Amino acid sequence: MLKFLLPAVLLIAYLMVALAIAPPKARADDEAPVRIDVGGFSLNSILVEPGKKPDLPPVVFIHGASASLDDPMFSFRAKLEGRAKLLFVDRPGHGNSDIGGKDNILPDGQADAIARLMKKRGISKAIVVGHSFGGAIAAALAMRHPDMVSGLVFLSPAVYPWDSGVAWYYDAASAPVTGPLFSTLVVPPLGLLAIDRATRGVFAPNRRPPDYVEKTRALQALRPVAFRHNAQEVASLSDWARTASPGYRRISAPTVIITGDTDGIVSPEIHSRHLARDIRGATLVTVKNLGHKSDYVASDLAIAAIEKVAGRKVNLSSVARAVERRIADDGKPRGDKVRNATD
Repeated sequence: MLKFLLPAVLLIAYLMVALAIAPPKARADDEAPVRIDVGGFSLNSILVEPGKKPDLPPVVFIHGASASLDDPMFSFRAKLEGRAKLLFVDRPGHGNSDIGGKDNILPDGQADAIARLMKKRGISKAIVVGHSFGGAIAAALAMRHPDMVSGLVFLSPAVYPWDSGVAWYYDAASAPVTGPLFSTLVVPPLGLLAIDRATRGVFAPNRRPPDYVEKTRALQALRPVAFRHNAQEVASLSDWARTASPGYRRISAPTVIITGDTDGIVSPEIHSRHLARDIRGATLVTVKNLGHKSDYVASDLAIAAIEKVAGRKVNLSSVARAVERRIADDGKPRGDKVRNATD
C-alpha cells in the first residue's frame, strides 16, 4: 500500500508546487508589448509614462538576485508615478524574460541587453537604480554605455569580489551535472517551505511587509530554470567583480550609494564603502539599523538620491536621519520596547 501511496503524495505535492510557481497571468497595468526582442531573446519590461509635468529624467530600475521587476515596482511605482518615465525590467532569466545566451550569466551581457531595451523603449539616457546584484548591472551599464547613464543610485550593491563563497544551495544548483536535478526536484518543495523565513531574513532586522511575497511574485524565483540561472549568476559574480571593479574609477556619472550598517546579505564595508572610494565624487549614505532591503525600507531616501543625481538640492542626511528614527526599534524584542516605554 505504501509503495503506491508515496508516489501519489509526491505527485500531489509537486502539482501544488507547480501551481504555486506557475508564470503569472498578464496584468492590467502591463503595457503591450511587454516582451521585446533585444537580439535573439526577449526582455520583459513595464514602461510607466510620465505625467504632464514630469520633474525628473527617465529612471531605469534593475532588481537584485532571486527577484523580478515586481520588486522595484512594489517599492517605487506608487511614489514616483507621474514624476518621470519609469522603466522596470526583468533581468535575463528572471520574471518573464528569456535567459538568452551564455553571456547573460555576467553583468556585462545583461547591461548590454538592458541598453538595447532602453533604446527600443525610447529612452536614450536615464538615471539607473540598481539594488544588490542589480548594482553590478548598473555599474556595467555606466562603464559600457556611459552616454546612456545620467546618474546612478546604488542600493546595497554587490559589486566587489569576496572570499566567503556563496550559499550551499547556489553551489548545488549551479553544478554542471547535478544542478538541473537539484533545481527541479529539491528547490521547489523546499523553497515553498523556506520562502517566508528567507524573505524575512533579507529584510532583517527591518520588518517585511506582510503582502511582500504575494505582491512581488517572489515564488517565481523557485521555478527550476530561473533558480538555476540565478544560482549561476551569483556563483559567477565575485570573479566578474575581481576583473571589472578596477574600471569603476572611470565612472563619471553623478552617484549616490545607500547601504545599511546591519546588512547581513551584502557587506557594506566590502561593497558600498569601497565603491564610494572608487567613484570620484560619489555620495555614500550609511543608515543605522537598516538591513539589505534599502530599496523598500529606505525608499524615501532612494527617491531623494534620484532627485540629487538629477541635479536638485536635497539634504540626504536629513532624509536618512528620518529613516533611522522610523526603523530605530526594528529587530528589538517586544519586551524591550515595553520596558523602554515604561521607564
